[in-house]
Amino acid sequence: QVQLVESGGGSVQAGGSLTLSCAPSTYISPTYWAWFRQAPGMEREGVAAIYTGERRGYYVYYADSVKGRFTITHDKAKNIPSLQMNSLKPEDTAMYYCAAGYGGRSGYGGRWYLPAAYTDWGQGTQVTVSS
Repeated sequence: QVQLVESGGGSVQAGGSLTLSCAPSTYISPTYWAWFRQAPGMEREGVAAIYTGERRGYYVYYADSVKGRFTITHDKAKNIPSLQMNSLKPEDTAMYYCAAGYGGRSGYGGRWYLPAAYTDWGQGTQVTVSS
């Protein structure tokens, strides 16, 4: 089974930035990628997602809590998604997970934030933001 490997996590002060990346252990060709996060005692929540299954461009989705601060991108040549996180806040502290899914775009916009929409997952990378 494919394993996704996240990198780029760390500890920063509030207002700082981090960039997360995700690399699959073997070649895969998902149509969408996403980043989730999970803080202790909380449910896993969708942060951002990108649909890459169409030639004419990408579709991106963001949780309201990160809009304007986080940017998800996809390097098509390397097949690697990244998450640029700016203006980090203490409430962004969590384990961040990369996920990959397969399927069409129909209905994806309404469920991109659901863990059940994805089949491949990473082990997570810790992001800690201090005030």
